[in-house]
Amino acid sequence: MNDDELEAGLPAPKRVGPPEVEPVTIGNVRYEVVHWGRERGLGQNGGYLEAFDAASGASLWLLQVYVIDYDPDLEEDVQDVFIESLKTGPRGTLKIVDERGRRFVVDPATRTVTAK
Repeated sequence: MNDDELEAGLPAPKRVGPPEVEPVTIGNVRYEVVHWGRERGLGQNGGYLEAFDAASGASLWLLQVYVIDYDPDLEEDVQDVFIESLKTGPRGTLKIVDERGRRFVVDPATRTVTAK
């Protein structure tokens, strides 16, 4: 929002969308961040990782990496916390960083999450 818009009393814009996160492929599995979970009937926007068969594109599983505790007295969109980084880690793990700088390691073999 520019100074003219602020002076005109226009409402501040809502937060911008989540960052674009490139998928990661390990072996024959492609991992993608799911930003808009509520559109898919999930409990929150952000914080999900989905695994796909790299050849067929078929979904293999969906994992909630972290929980967002929404305050019912605040607008939901300003409370969403999205994944901003997805990278390969040691021994076939995935390293994830969210918008708050929290770090997680996902072991795809066991579908377990460890906060770092």
